[in-house]
Amino acid sequence: MRFQGRIALISAAGRGIGRAVAEIIGREGGTVVAVDNDKDALESVVGAVRAAGGTAHGLPADALDAAQADDVVRRTADAHGRIDILVNAVGGSTIIGKPAATVEDLTLAEWQQLLHFNLTGTFLFTHAVVPIMKRQRAGKIVNISSIAGRGRSATSSSAYATAKGGIIAFTKKLSLELGPFGINVNAIAPSLTLSPRLKPRWDKMTAQEQQQEVERVPLRRVAEPVDQARVICFLASSDADFVTGITIDVTGGS
Repeated sequence: MRFQGRIALISAAGRGIGRAVAEIIGREGGTVVAVDNDKDALESVVGAVRAAGGTAHGLPADALDAAQADDVVRRTADAHGRIDILVNAVGGSTIIGKPAATVEDLTLAEWQQLLHFNLTGTFLFTHAVVPIMKRQRAGKIVNISSIAGRGRSATSSSAYATAKGGIIAFTKKLSLELGPFGINVNAIAPSLTLSPRLKPRWDKMTAQEQQQEVERVPLRRVAEPVDQARVICFLASSDADFVTGITIDVTGGS
């Protein structure tokens, strides 16, 4: 039970990678504080964790709103006395009409929208949690980047790549700031992952297009949310106590 007695705050926990992380941590003894702006999805993940014998609480909030993020962190710390793990799972490329838009096709509004969506929530929750973890002299923060942030995605916009590259830089810089306080900061960089957000796009592809995607991956399949969640949970566990400042590519070898 890697997470016995641990308090884990997870943003965007209602679906996809965030939900898969919540289910693993809950199953392995942790107390999950799930945050999402979709109340139905939030109730679903809390119910799933509890049905599996875990402990979970749901806090509806907009992770991109500073006051709401601060309130969630304060309420979590007041209720549980500490926050051991923060997983920043808010992000994605599909909030604009053409996720693969070239630079000349992007509008300024789309550029700003993608940067805001992929960077702001991570900053806000980290900003609020760090003072608590510093007082504890311990904590694990795990962020979600993307292979787009490595410049290795032909199907993502430059705005998304820039935002996810920012997550990698943010992670590295924070590891230097927070390491002396016993706080580990790491990230993952997923390849195509069939989350509920991306599954509709996958289903619209032809069989040939899907096969081409699969053949790009040495392990010959595309990722599911649990594939990403398992690596996040490694980084959030004591198994990674001497790991900080890194971004692990979770891509099946591509």
